[in-house]
Amino acid sequence: MLELQIAGARLALLPQCAAYLPDEGCLLVADAHVGKAASFRALGVPVPRGTTAQTLQRLSEAVALSGARRIVFLGDLLHSAQGRAPATLQALAQWREAHAGLELLLVRGNHDGRAGDPPAALGVQAVDEPLAMAGLALCHHPETPADAYVLAGHVHPGVVLGGRAHQRLRLPCFHFGPRVGLLPAFGAFTGLHVLRPKPGERVYVVADGAVHALPATADPTLAA
Repeated sequence: MLELQIAGARLALLPQCAAYLPDEGCLLVADAHVGKAASFRALGVPVPRGTTAQTLQRLSEAVALSGARRIVFLGDLLHSAQGRAPATLQALAQWREAHAGLELLLVRGNHDGRAGDPPAALGVQAVDEPLAMAGLALCHHPETPADAYVLAGHVHPGVVLGGRAHQRLRLPCFHFGPRVGLLPAFGAFTGLHVLRPKPGERVYVVADGAVHALPATADPTLAA
C-alpha cells in the first residue's frame, strides 16, 4: 500500500483500486458495478462472463491486504435492476457469508437509484451522500457540495502514458485535486475516463500490481 495525507487524514492506496483509512479501519471502494455484464446480456449484448467473480475476488484481496473492519462503497455498487440476476445475487450472498464480520455501508450513487438498494440479506446500510468520516466527505459525485475535502467515484479516472499510439497505456488512477479526490473504478467490467492532470494535482496510477506516483508538475500540496 502507498500511504499519503489528504486534508489531514491518513489514506492508503491499494493496487486493487481501493483506498483505506487506517485510523478508521475502513476500506473505500468506488464503482463496483456488480451485475453490469449480466445487465448487458439481459439486453442481448454478448459480453464476457466471470466479471462479478473477478470483482468479488479483488474485494476479498483488498480486505485481506488492508485488514479492514468495514467497507464504504462510494456509489454504484449494483449496476442496474437488470443486473440483479440470480447468479449475481448468489455470488454476492456467498461473498457476504465469507465476510460476515464486516460492516458494509453504501453511499448511494446514480446507478444505485436505478438498481435499488442491495438486498436486505446482504446487510448493507445505504445512505445518501455525503457521509462524514475522518474529517472527509465520502461521496459518489465529485461535485457534491461539502465543507470538507471530498473523496468520490463516478468518474472512473484514468491516464494515458507513453508516446506513439501503439506504445500508449491507459491505466486507472487515483486523482487528488485541491478539494476533491477521485478513486478509480473498482469493478472488473468498467471503462476509463482519461484525465489531464493540472499543476498541483497528485496522480497515482495502478499498474503491475502496485500503485505508482506520477511526477508532480508543480507544488502538490492540497488544501487542508
